[in-house]
Amino acid sequence: MSDPATKFDAIVIGAGQAGPPLAGRLTEAGQTVAVIERKLVGGTCVNYGCIPTKTLVASAHAAHLARRGAEYGVGTGEVSVDMAKVKARKDRIMLDDRDGLESWLTGMDGCTFLRGHARFEGPRTVRVGDQLLEADRIFLNVGGRAVVPDLPGLQDIDYLTNVGILDLDALPEHLVIVGGSYIALEFAQMYRRFGARVTVLEHGPRLTSREDEDVSAAIRDILEAEGIDIVVDAKDIRFAKSDNGFEVIPNEGADAISGSHLLIAVGRQPNTDDLGLENAGVHTDERGYIVVDDQLRTNVEGIWAMGDCNGKGAFTHTSYNDFEIVAANLLDDDPRRVSDRVTTYALYIDPPLGRAGMTVDQVRASGRKALVGKRPMTRVGRAVEKGETQGFMKVVVDAETEEILGAAILGVGGDEVVHAILDIMTAKKPYTAISRTMHIHPTVSELVPTLLQDLKPLQ
Repeated sequence: MSDPATKFDAIVIGAGQAGPPLAGRLTEAGQTVAVIERKLVGGTCVNYGCIPTKTLVASAHAAHLARRGAEYGVGTGEVSVDMAKVKARKDRIMLDDRDGLESWLTGMDGCTFLRGHARFEGPRTVRVGDQLLEADRIFLNVGGRAVVPDLPGLQDIDYLTNVGILDLDALPEHLVIVGGSYIALEFAQMYRRFGARVTVLEHGPRLTSREDEDVSAAIRDILEAEGIDIVVDAKDIRFAKSDNGFEVIPNEGADAISGSHLLIAVGRQPNTDDLGLENAGVHTDERGYIVVDDQLRTNVEGIWAMGDCNGKGAFTHTSYNDFEIVAANLLDDDPRRVSDRVTTYALYIDPPLGRAGMTVDQVRASGRKALVGKRPMTRVGRAVEKGETQGFMKVVVDAETEEILGAAILGVGGDEVVHAILDIMTAKKPYTAISRTMHIHPTVSELVPTLLQDLKPLQ
């Protein structure tokens, strides 16, 4: 005879950025909820992503600015970085965030918090250790993890992912990074500013392959200007152990590169392979992402998937927005949809890249008539005053509807400035809603109206 199941109104598997706030809404509505987490409350963002990495980015920026003090007429003397103190600051901020979230969750009326690995036994039943749970509604917020490619020699040497590198409390002599996208580049610049030698190996022909070529080229210029070595078209990467670390050859016939530490940052994969999804009949795609509809429902009635595991976005803000969409549909009689949101994200190198909507390449491929505007940050008074003139702003507009299709703001404050454009896009207003708006001087944002007053046909 099977174990009797403990019944709840809802089960939430995973305590990342969508699960806990949904549990909060459901319990406020009088429902009983079980929240199951096998590792750390807060998920990737709090423990291995946004919170710790942006804390490290801030320390790296402080070191970089201190070294540039003379440019501002400020004498600093020799600048040193204490990695143990840098790590301690990161840990303190991260743990405060995690502890706050965990305290809220464990003290939530109507919520039962369970630690353990959840697996489906049926479409309404989940086992955690020796406990069997049952609910009519089950919400998956199980996140993702780093992909580790099968590269020759990799298994013979020590390597780090975005998780392990956060435990370093001493400066690597030479950090080699495999990957040329967001996580890779943030760590590359960060550790270069801490004082390490850094080499980036990218399989493709350019960095940040999802961006337009001018954005990729500008990012490469920014990083190389700080002394980061970048190798693109590294299509035959192989490793060999050495006395002091390892050697890597990016291509056949290329010189070997000696490294002390290795970071693998080539992408992410969903944590869906050990959930027992087949026992519930939940469909996944060829990459393991849970297939959901426009309201984040799976093919099985009563089961939803939110956050990184559903392939609809791999960011904290997309995960939290997933929660808002599910809660609005279930509890507020507000039919919100994933397709209503505009794609947006940032790359937190310094200066940052703020992105919204389509790239120019995507607009060109769509065949629609479009207008484009571009301005270097050297034309932004605020950037000149701050001594931060790297990068540019670029906006692409539909020539017929006058709606903004996309923007790339690579420059100081770009991650904040892009929201003015994002808000107009979401409101489906024409670009003139910004181009005729009076902005504050001196700000970085004030160049956006000027930029939109000088649009040219996209060639």
